[in-house]
Amino acid sequence: MKIALKPILLLLALSLTFVSCREQEEEKSEIEQLAEEEDAKVKVKDDKIKVKTDDKKIKIKEDDGEIKKKVKIDNDDNQ
Repeated sequence: MKIALKPILLLLALSLTFVSCREQEEEKSEIEQLAEEEDAKVKVKDDKIKVKTDDKKIKIKEDDGEIKKKVKIDNDDNQ
């Protein structure tokens, strides 16, 4: 019994080590992706977040526990 228990515990310990050290890639939200762009400007206030790039403006605001998101895309067609 002791002979079988040692390899099982060793295998369990090694498998936990490999699983816990594995990098887990988390999917980034649209705001985080835009904020990482070179020309992005991010402003954070108490209950507002504004992200501005060359062609997109995003405003996220919290009113009375409700989260509102506005996205404005600038098109060159309107000029």
